[in-house]
Order: sequence, then C-alpha cells, then structure tokens
Amino acid sequence: MRRKHKSAKPFESSIVVLISGRGSNLHSILKECPQCRVTAVISNRADATGLEIAEAHHIPTAVISHRDYPDRSAFDAALMEVIDGYQPDLVVLAGFMRILTPEFVTHYHGRLINIHPSLLPTYTGLDTHARALADGVKIHGCTVHYVTNDLDVGPIIIQAAVPVLKHDTPDSLATRVLYEEHRIYPQAIRWICKGHVYLDDAGKVQFKRLKQPGPALISPGLD
Repeated sequence: MRRKHKSAKPFESSIVVLISGRGSNLHSILKECPQCRVTAVISNRADATGLEIAEAHHIPTAVISHRDYPDRSAFDAALMEVIDGYQPDLVVLAGFMRILTPEFVTHYHGRLINIHPSLLPTYTGLDTHARALADGVKIHGCTVHYVTNDLDVGPIIIQAAVPVLKHDTPDSLATRVLYEEHRIYPQAIRWICKGHVYLDDAGKVQFKRLKQPGPALISPGLD
C-alpha cells in the first residue's frame, strides 16, 4: 500500500473518491463541487492516471492493490480502514472497477454513490454502449445512484439522456454519454453536500426544493 499526505483546503463536506483509471469524473468533481472537500483519492491501481490529477490538486492519495489480498473481503476490509481514517461524509465511486462486498456497502449505507453509463435499470454491468446499439435503442444515457448490494440497481439520484444517432459507434456514443456524466455527477454531489438529496430509512431517495423539467426527449424527432 502506498500513501501520500498533502494539505487540503477545507469546505463544508468531505468526500473520498475511489478510482481505477484516468479520473475524468474526478476532474469534473474537483472543478464543479466547491461545497465538498475531497479529502483523499484512493485507487486499486498504482498506474491510475487519476492519481496524478489528485496530486496536482494537493489531495492525499493512496493505492491499495487488490492483488495484495487473498479475496474481496480482505481487500474491502483494508480499503474501509483507509477510508475511515479520513472520516468522509460521502464515498464516491468514479470509475472504481471493483465489485464491493455486502460488508463494505452496508458500512457506507446512505453515503456511497456511483455513476453508471446507462439509463438504469437497463444495461447493468459492462459494455453498455455496444449493447444499447445492438438492441437498437434510440435514447441512451447515464445514471447516478446510491450503491446497494445488488450491482447497478441502487436508488437513482439523477439521470441524463442522449439520443442515439444513426451512425453512432460504441466510442462515439460513449463520448456523448461521458460529457453528461461530467455534468450530472458533480450535480448529485453538490445536492448531497448541501443536504438537498438524501436516502431515507425506507431506502428511497428524497429531494428538497429541486425542480424537474417538463419537456420530453424524443429520438428520432417528431415531424
């Protein structure tokens, strides 16, 4: 395990971000969430370029390699120990490519969120864009949700939809969806940090003073 400690400017709420790769959502969170102080960025991969983004912002980083542990339970226990050292209000999965154990999810119940590249509950798991194109759907998108023990089916906070265009490839569709991810993930985090969104005792997402748009997204467009 590798850890680096650097100073961080305090804001209202604290979050720990978990990553496995390039950190594009981490970058958008740092840019768009002044209400939250990112107290640490943790990765299961030492070569995750998102760690460089954190270090450039003088945020403490840690690497906890899943390969150093005999099973998921042991890895998650080590991960929880490091996370809890920062006492975060919220734990944010931003491209963290590990399936978490029930013990981990229960430990952070109501404080653990994820973003998924589809309009859940459709297309859980991997290869969402290719699967959407193969099925011929006309509207695709992304979802921010609270994490539960069932993969990619937790209570939904916010979604963004994009039209599927005639000549789309998985890469071109992924690019448009990622642009929306960078918009809605910071929004969800800002709401939570301000207390405008929370998970109630019944496991339902509750909203305070939030508006919902009326116009429909229709693809292809009507004549």
